[in-house]
Amino acid sequence: MFTNSYALKYRLNCLGSGTKKTPFITLRLIEVRSGKRWHSYLTIVLEATILPPYVVAYLYRRRWRIEDAFNTVKRLLPLSYLWTGSINGIQLHIWGTWLFYAVLVDLADALGDELSLPFDHISLEIIYHGLYHFSVAYQKGLASDPVKYFAAQENQDLGIVKRKRKPNIKLIVAPFPEQQRKTPEFFFQASAQTPLTTAMQA
Repeated sequence: MFTNSYALKYRLNCLGSGTKKTPFITLRLIEVRSGKRWHSYLTIVLEATILPPYVVAYLYRRRWRIEDAFNTVKRLLPLSYLWTGSINGIQLHIWGTWLFYAVLVDLADALGDELSLPFDHISLEIIYHGLYHFSVAYQKGLASDPVKYFAAQENQDLGIVKRKRKPNIKLIVAPFPEQQRKTPEFFFQASAQTPLTTAMQA
């Protein structure tokens, strides 16, 4: 056991029987408390100085963005239902849906740059429904660029920008957080373009 505190526990665990079929493998078990619940994570990176425990929890949370993408595609762009039973039709349906999703993501990313906001602050669902309003404005000759249209002050009532939530607790990237909790350089800075932040944004 390396750390055993109120909010964090982590230790090394050895799995396997030591045979050729199931050799020993050493993993680091990390347990992070969130409210009244404990969340457990396993990693093959054993050095806390290389991968601090709270960063493991953060990266695991970020990996679920793919699940958010599947949920958006099935719910917003109804990919949960197929329009045809032919292989060619199914392939066209899937490819067309994912291409349109990519367009929505690209549009949200460009809109975030235009408004100087992170991508997570832009609502894909509202952009999707707002394309109707843009098409009407386009046909009337009132708009030609969807990014400029959605970013315009008079169109902020569409709700493209998500409502602000309560700020998250600062993420500690210290290898031994109980001893280094008050040291400012061990707090993750989302704006700093470090190799770690670049990897997280990819």
